[in-house]
Amino acid sequence: MNPLAIIGRSFLDFLTVVGVLARFSIRSVKHCVIPPFYLRQTAKQFIDIGDYSLPVVGLTALFTGMVLALQSHTGFSRFDAESAIPTVVVLSITRELGPVMAGLMVAGRIGAAIAAELGTMRVTEQIDALTTLSTNPFKYLIAPRLIAGTLMLPILVLVSDVIGVFGGFFVCVYELQFNAANYISQTWEFLESSDVTSGLWKAAAFGFIITLMGCYHGFNSRGGAQGVGKATTNAVVSASILILVVNYLLTGLFFAGK
Repeated sequence: MNPLAIIGRSFLDFLTVVGVLARFSIRSVKHCVIPPFYLRQTAKQFIDIGDYSLPVVGLTALFTGMVLALQSHTGFSRFDAESAIPTVVVLSITRELGPVMAGLMVAGRIGAAIAAELGTMRVTEQIDALTTLSTNPFKYLIAPRLIAGTLMLPILVLVSDVIGVFGGFFVCVYELQFNAANYISQTWEFLESSDVTSGLWKAAAFGFIITLMGCYHGFNSRGGAQGVGKATTNAVVSASILILVVNYLLTGLFFAGK
């Protein structure tokens, strides 16, 4: 086959996917802001996304902060710069590691669950039944998940920031023999509100991406059980990749002038 034809066909297929995803995103966001709202469904998603994901996010943040403190001590001790460890831990957690690690964990748990649930509803024609009963699937299934994901992930990240900083504090004080008062003082001294708020804005974007990818792949799944499995895999992979890409773009936007 002509190599140029293969490249052109792949590029056109990519543009088709981007166009379909853009239309799906616009339609989903529109139903998030235009009434009526299904408050009971939204509250259920708040619990599923926020409460049930907290143990996974908390454990990830705790051990991330502990490992970051150990690795920072290993490197900084070569230059007699151990005093900078509290600053490195708190800035790394609040700016990058907290939002990104929480986003990836939630993508693996919530993104897969949403895609599997909606995919199963699609292949068993439950979504078609909702349409037959004059219930808009975007209103009933997708809008509550997008709202809950966008609002709950910043809360999860805020909790994970606290747990991650505590993990670094625990290792430095009880294993590396740091002074607890000096550690806390240095943490507060160099922490700025922009460090925390930038991570929370990232978390909101990540929550929207995770739920959008889960809804998109699940809603458009085809081919029975095999199609549901493929939709679940695609939801997690696409959400994880987009989280890393958007994280870079937002980091450049927030801290370009610093």
